Amino acid sequence: MVHIPVGVSARHIHLSPIHAERLFGDKYQFTVIKPLSQPGQYAVEETVAIVGPKGRFDKVRILGPVRGRTQVEISRTDAFSIGVNPPVRESGDIYGTPGVTIVGPKGEVKLEQGVIVAARHIHFHTSDAIAFGVTDKQMLTVRLNGERPLVMEQVIARVSDTYALAMHIDTDEANAAGVRTGDTAVIIRA
Repeated sequence: MVHIPVGVSARHIHLSPIHAERLFGDKYQFTVIKPLSQPGQYAVEETVAIVGPKGRFDKVRILGPVRGRTQVEISRTDAFSIGVNPPVRESGDIYGTPGVTIVGPKGEVKLEQGVIVAARHIHFHTSDAIAFGVTDKQMLTVRLNGERPLVMEQVIARVSDTYALAMHIDTDEANAAGVRTGDTAVIIRA
């Protein structure tokens, strides 16, 4: 039985180049503080505030590199706190989602859409997918090996030559299972 490392994603934002400049200034260069589990992905020192109809979160971490479109990923609990109702979606699927206002040190952006609750998923390098016998977009059933073990259904397999093996869940899911980053999960049904 192969154990898959789990990464717990707290609320964060991916910025487009245009929004990064509007929030931080022309040609601003972010300060990388640590690499993430996926090759080429990283967290930066700089943060922004996100403001919804009922509340605000300050110090929301920016993840890089910049992307084609700005996307905010929050948990369901976060969504209740700021008064938005985002759907559960795969990263990048933001059509028809709610927006928020993003506040940076040099300006703000009224995001018309882009807020999601990220769907739980496992990144598989192509070679790992072959070894596990899974295909891209396949739905899996997975057991989280935390303080309160929990079985999760509808875990999306995401397969690419650029991925490293890791399961990503949000803070609500992690808290339900008593899981922290570095704990493991096992596929029980592919």
